[in-house]
Amino acid sequence: MATEELKNTNTIHKEFQSLLDQDFKDRKLKENEIIKATVSEITKNFIVVDCKAKMEGMIPVEEFKNENELANLKIGSQIEVYLERIESFKGEIIVSRDKARKMKAWKKMENVFETQKEMTGYITGKVKGGFITTVEGLPCFMPSSQIDVRPLKKIDHLMNTPIKVIATRLDKNRGNVCVSRRAVLEKSKNAEVTEALKNIKEGDIVDDAVVKATTDWGIFLEINGIDALLHVSDLSHGRVKKPSDLVTIGQKLKVKITKIDKKTNRVSASVKALTEDPFENIERKYKVGEFYEGSVTKIMDYGCFVKIEDGVEGLIHSSELDWTNRNVKPSKILSVSQKIKFKIVNIDKETKRISLSYKATQDNPWDKVKNQIGKEVKIKINNITDKAIFGELVDSKLSGMLHYKEISFQENMEDLKKFNKNDIISVKIIDVKDDKIRFSKRALEKDPLDWFKDNKKKVGDIITTRIHEVLKTGVKVAIDQEKKLIVTIRKADLAKDATAARPEVFSKDNALDAKITELDYENRRIKLSVKAAQIDEEKSLIAKFGEGATKSGATLKGIFEKAIGKKNKKEK
Repeated sequence: MATEELKNTNTIHKEFQSLLDQDFKDRKLKENEIIKATVSEITKNFIVVDCKAKMEGMIPVEEFKNENELANLKIGSQIEVYLERIESFKGEIIVSRDKARKMKAWKKMENVFETQKEMTGYITGKVKGGFITTVEGLPCFMPSSQIDVRPLKKIDHLMNTPIKVIATRLDKNRGNVCVSRRAVLEKSKNAEVTEALKNIKEGDIVDDAVVKATTDWGIFLEINGIDALLHVSDLSHGRVKKPSDLVTIGQKLKVKITKIDKKTNRVSASVKALTEDPFENIERKYKVGEFYEGSVTKIMDYGCFVKIEDGVEGLIHSSELDWTNRNVKPSKILSVSQKIKFKIVNIDKETKRISLSYKATQDNPWDKVKNQIGKEVKIKINNITDKAIFGELVDSKLSGMLHYKEISFQENMEDLKKFNKNDIISVKIIDVKDDKIRFSKRALEKDPLDWFKDNKKKVGDIITTRIHEVLKTGVKVAIDQEKKLIVTIRKADLAKDATAARPEVFSKDNALDAKITELDYENRRIKLSVKAAQIDEEKSLIAKFGEGATKSGATLKGIFEKAIGKKNKKEK
């Protein structure tokens, strides 16, 4: 009897197990997917759900605290859960309500990212560079720049309150989503602006444009609810330092709509477009080369701006401020608000630029200097370089150069060491060209080369010199008695015979006849040759006493003796 009951029980268990296995097989549960589950029990710490698996799943109540979901939860309610494991190592089923919500939100996020559909989110926290925004249970990142169209100092009023956002970036690999509230606001604003732009057009004149803000480069206006920009260049035909000097916040202006960009919905306005351009007929009012009066409005490092009339300004470049200094600092010559007389140098109607000259109204000292060419003047030494002295005329302050070759006729660089800064010396003006003056100190003295003109000496003449110095490569000889003309005779030119052309056989102050082979006044070059003088003397004797005199082996001494003997015979 007992044996039969045991057999029946085992048979029932096998049948039940078979039916249960068949039931689970038909349910087709798959891991890592969202499934439907029924709430079977609500405890203090867990929500027990029936997933039609071998065991019931247990979900912590913390996963149901979003949007008061726990308060609305009842036994028998169906919810979506995420199936992580059908059976863990403990034999339990692992499900998650939070992960199901996030997975569903992610799929929805992928869809709205493509369509750019607006979603509702909540700013729940702040992180570096932005805020954590929960959208459909999915934590997203909102950069600080995307919270509003303008920078906000405080966002307390936006915390944990529903806001509209758009997904701007989606990184599936990292699971990151970036959202933007600013894009929603701009989209709404653009729609309003597009509608408002239908009521205005380019060329319209608006009487009540309100000043909302000012910057160094322009003014922001509000025209019938539309933001517009009034650039600083469109405020006036003249130069404007700062827009804030002309307008105040809240002030109403009369402007003309100059441009409407349909793509960006940007509106540009202008004040100066309401008045006639003063440059339109500028050539009728002002002539190049004529003198006028105006007031200095601005001083820059490169020059001064002068107001000629309302809306018309000209520039005096620093080079046109002073005759004596082309690089003078403008603030040292003129000051703001100073009334001055000027000359119009050039008018460029296309670029609306007028070039002026202030120095043209002053006496030009260069005209006076040009009349002083060849005259003796005094200069004050300002600087001494390796090759020249730079100084300014004592009477006119104009600067010029005294090259070392113009200090003395010896053209020696060492002459520069004889002078010091701030010395006042006498010089002669020898040239004025392109506002540059050349001085000469040696021009005040008699030119030693004039000795040749005074003594009527020219190339080919033989002159008697005195040895001034004996060198290894030749000798230096003095041509004049004052020894101002010193010329070097090279070793090769000391004698016809190479054996006699030795510098050491000559002594200081000895007389030496030499021939002038080169005399260049312009380049101040003199060349003498004893050898050439001897050759000329020999040719002269040969021509006089016969060509065979040297061919027969006779010497100059023999020729001279014969010549003297013949002369004596004739005398007897």
